[in-house]
Amino acid sequence: MTSPLPFELKPDERTTVPLYVQLAQKIGQAIRGGHYQPDEALPSERMLSDALGLSRVTARKAIDQLVAQGLVVRKRGSGNYIAPKLEQPLTRLTSFSEELQQRGFHPSSRWLKRALTAVTPEEQLSLGLSTGARVARLERLRLADEVVMAYEVSVLPEQVLPDPGSVETSLYAHLEHSGKAPVRALQHLRALNADAMLAQRMNVPTGQAVLHISRVGYLETGQAVELTQSYCRSEYYGFVAEMVRSPAPQGTP
Repeated sequence: MTSPLPFELKPDERTTVPLYVQLAQKIGQAIRGGHYQPDEALPSERMLSDALGLSRVTARKAIDQLVAQGLVVRKRGSGNYIAPKLEQPLTRLTSFSEELQQRGFHPSSRWLKRALTAVTPEEQLSLGLSTGARVARLERLRLADEVVMAYEVSVLPEQVLPDPGSVETSLYAHLEHSGKAPVRALQHLRALNADAMLAQRMNVPTGQAVLHISRVGYLETGQAVELTQSYCRSEYYGFVAEMVRSPAPQGTP
């Protein structure tokens, strides 16, 4: 039978690696190689088993592996789909919602907290606030097509966002409406291992590497109006930058 899949599986009998792991590796390579696009349906267990001459148990366990790795998402009553992947340019200030909508995904938030609270010393320094000031604190999970992509905490001065509960999906859209959206931002990126609390919120194993992004947004006047700490699942989220090499000065060997 001719396989309708973009890969073939020839079991390696010289290795102790289980067959379902070999299959998961093959499918993972096809996903990373662009043979399947984000939100595209993955071949069913039956199609995989028929095309490759494997048992459905082997196909099911391979898909379980891909789900655990974050490459595939199960949608109840619908099937298995390639997980979304967000690559955000480093040179453009856009919101999470804007980036996802431009790529055809449906962004949403699962709110954990929207409240006015006392400012912490770190937030006071980043936002240039006085001691005892209050801030709007927005704590949420960021989702793309119902897949948790990131855990995010945004802090804004009370005068910028006096009613945190009024923010629905896009913080930047809300700030645009009030004329207080940042026009530039400074971001710092680093990798860290998720502690137990962060792992639980992001639905990842404790100790898994995540991408931490700390961003401070500014108005044209130079006033800091936003401090956001984002913890992104690295299998879903990445950054891309275009770099240009300047011509060497004349006379340079």
